Amino acid sequence: MEENKEKESYDFFIAGRTRNKAEILEICQLFEEAKVSYYCFLKNEKSHEEAGLNLYQNPEELMKTFESLELTSDTVKTIFKHDIEAERKSKNLLLVLPAGKSAHIEAGIAYGWGKKCYAIGQYDATDSLYLIFDKIFANKEELLAFLKENKKVLDE
Repeated sequence: MEENKEKESYDFFIAGRTRNKAEILEICQLFEEAKVSYYCFLKNEKSHEEAGLNLYQNPEELMKTFESLELTSDTVKTIFKHDIEAERKSKNLLLVLPAGKSAHIEAGIAYGWGKKCYAIGQYDATDSLYLIFDKIFANKEELLAFLKENKKVLDE
Protein backbone atom coordinates (compact mmCIF):
# COMPACT_ATOMS: atom_id res chain seq x y z
CA MET A 1 0.00 0.00 0.00
CA GLU A 2 1.42 3.40 -0.94
CA GLU A 3 0.43 5.20 2.22
CA ASN A 4 2.49 8.36 1.87
CA LYS A 5 2.28 9.24 -1.83
CA GLU A 6 0.52 12.52 -2.56
CA LYS A 7 -3.12 11.61 -2.11
CA GLU A 8 -6.40 13.39 -2.06
CA SER A 9 -7.22 11.95 1.37
CA TYR A 10 -6.25 9.41 3.99
CA ASP A 11 -8.43 7.47 6.39
CA PHE A 12 -6.04 8.24 9.27
CA PHE A 13 -3.29 10.63 10.26
CA ILE A 14 -0.96 8.86 12.67
CA ALA A 15 0.59 11.19 15.24
CA GLY A 16 3.23 10.31 17.77
CA ARG A 17 6.73 10.90 19.03
CA THR A 18 9.74 10.26 16.78
CA ARG A 19 11.48 8.70 19.75
CA ASN A 20 8.68 6.09 19.73
CA LYS A 21 9.51 5.16 16.12
CA ALA A 22 9.53 1.35 16.49
CA GLU A 23 6.08 1.33 18.11
CA ILE A 24 4.62 3.72 15.54
CA LEU A 25 5.95 1.68 12.63
CA GLU A 26 4.31 -1.42 14.15
CA ILE A 27 1.03 0.52 14.22
CA CYS A 28 1.53 1.38 10.53
CA GLN A 29 1.80 -2.34 9.80
CA LEU A 30 -1.65 -2.85 11.35
CA PHE A 31 -3.12 -0.26 8.98
CA GLU A 32 -1.49 -2.02 6.05
CA GLU A 33 -2.81 -5.39 7.22
CA ALA A 34 -6.33 -3.95 7.51
CA LYS A 35 -5.93 -2.14 4.15
CA VAL A 36 -6.80 1.22 5.71
CA SER A 37 -5.03 4.26 4.24
CA TYR A 38 -2.92 6.44 6.48
CA TYR A 39 -0.31 9.14 6.63
CA CYS A 40 2.60 8.71 9.02
CA PHE A 41 5.26 11.36 9.42
CA LEU A 42 7.84 8.61 10.00
CA LYS A 43 7.24 7.24 6.51
CA ASN A 44 7.24 10.50 4.59
CA GLU A 45 10.61 10.42 2.84
CA LYS A 46 9.68 13.39 0.65
CA SER A 47 9.19 15.83 3.53
CA HIS A 48 12.37 14.75 5.28
CA GLU A 49 14.38 14.91 2.05
CA GLU A 50 13.05 18.40 1.23
CA ALA A 51 13.85 19.47 4.80
CA GLY A 52 17.40 18.13 4.58
CA LEU A 53 16.83 15.47 7.25
CA ASN A 54 17.65 11.78 7.19
CA LEU A 55 14.47 9.85 7.97
CA TYR A 56 16.54 6.73 8.64
CA GLN A 57 18.83 8.34 11.20
CA ASN A 58 18.64 7.07 14.78
CA PRO A 59 15.38 8.58 16.20
CA GLU A 60 17.15 10.14 19.19
CA GLU A 61 19.80 11.75 16.98
CA LEU A 62 17.17 12.92 14.50
CA MET A 63 15.17 14.59 17.27
CA LYS A 64 18.26 16.24 18.77
CA THR A 65 19.07 17.67 15.35
CA PHE A 66 15.50 18.86 14.79
CA GLU A 67 15.06 20.30 18.28
CA SER A 68 18.26 22.35 17.93
CA LEU A 69 16.87 24.25 14.93
CA GLU A 70 15.27 27.67 15.04
CA LEU A 71 11.49 27.56 14.79
CA THR A 72 11.68 29.77 11.69
CA SER A 73 14.18 27.54 9.87
CA ASP A 74 13.29 26.23 6.42
CA THR A 75 13.64 22.67 7.75
CA VAL A 76 10.98 23.19 10.43
CA LYS A 77 8.68 25.00 7.99
CA THR A 78 8.99 22.19 5.43
CA ILE A 79 8.10 19.46 7.93
CA PHE A 80 5.19 21.57 9.22
CA LYS A 81 3.87 22.19 5.69
CA HIS A 82 3.85 18.50 4.77
CA ASP A 83 2.41 17.26 8.06
CA ILE A 84 -0.34 19.87 8.41
CA GLU A 85 -1.45 19.28 4.80
CA ALA A 86 -1.62 15.53 5.40
CA GLU A 87 -3.58 16.10 8.60
CA ARG A 88 -5.99 18.34 6.70
CA LYS A 89 -6.45 15.55 4.10
CA SER A 90 -7.10 12.87 6.74
CA LYS A 91 -10.54 11.81 7.96
CA ASN A 92 -9.41 10.67 11.42
CA LEU A 93 -6.43 10.93 13.75
CA LEU A 94 -4.70 8.24 15.79
CA LEU A 95 -2.39 9.38 18.57
CA VAL A 96 0.21 6.78 19.55
CA LEU A 97 1.01 7.11 23.25
CA PRO A 98 3.33 8.04 24.79
CA ALA A 99 3.40 11.16 22.65
CA GLY A 100 5.04 14.54 22.87
CA LYS A 101 3.71 18.07 22.72
CA SER A 102 3.56 18.26 18.93
CA ALA A 103 1.48 15.10 18.62
CA HIS A 104 -0.91 16.33 21.31
CA ILE A 105 -1.25 19.63 19.45
CA GLU A 106 -2.00 17.67 16.25
CA ALA A 107 -4.75 15.84 18.14
CA GLY A 108 -6.22 19.18 19.23
CA ILE A 109 -6.10 20.49 15.67
CA ALA A 110 -7.87 17.37 14.37
CA TYR A 111 -10.55 17.69 17.05
CA GLY A 112 -10.99 21.38 16.22
CA TRP A 113 -11.41 20.48 12.56
CA GLY A 114 -14.21 18.07 13.52
CA LYS A 115 -12.27 14.88 12.81
CA LYS A 116 -12.72 11.73 14.87
CA CYS A 117 -9.80 11.24 17.19
CA TYR A 118 -8.49 7.98 18.58
CA ALA A 119 -5.48 7.02 20.68
CA ILE A 120 -3.62 3.83 21.45
CA GLY A 121 -1.55 3.09 24.52
CA GLN A 122 -1.39 4.16 28.11
CA TYR A 123 -1.54 7.79 29.18
CA ASP A 124 0.50 9.00 32.15
CA ALA A 125 -2.37 10.53 34.08
CA THR A 126 -6.07 11.18 33.63
CA ASP A 127 -6.71 14.46 31.87
CA SER A 128 -10.16 15.76 30.96
CA LEU A 129 -8.87 16.76 27.52
CA TYR A 130 -8.39 13.10 26.66
CA LEU A 131 -12.17 13.12 26.27
CA ILE A 132 -11.55 14.40 22.70
CA PHE A 133 -10.78 10.78 21.81
CA ASP A 134 -13.70 8.71 20.60
CA LYS A 135 -11.79 5.65 21.82
CA ILE A 136 -8.46 4.89 23.43
CA PHE A 137 -7.33 1.43 22.36
CA ALA A 138 -5.57 -0.58 25.04
CA ASN A 139 -3.42 -2.56 22.61
CA LYS A 140 -2.66 -3.33 18.96
CA GLU A 141 -5.08 -6.26 18.80
CA GLU A 142 -7.97 -4.01 19.80
CA LEU A 143 -6.96 -1.40 17.20
CA LEU A 144 -6.62 -3.99 14.44
CA ALA A 145 -10.05 -5.44 15.23
CA PHE A 146 -11.54 -1.93 15.10
CA LEU A 147 -9.89 -1.19 11.75
CA LYS A 148 -11.12 -4.44 10.21
CA GLU A 149 -14.64 -4.14 11.64
CA ASN A 150 -15.02 -0.52 10.52
CA LYS A 151 -13.33 -0.74 7.11
CA LYS A 152 -16.52 0.00 5.21
CA VAL A 153 -17.39 2.99 7.41
CA LEU A 154 -13.86 4.35 7.12
CA ASP A 155 -13.96 4.15 3.33
CA GLU A 156 -17.09 6.28 3.07
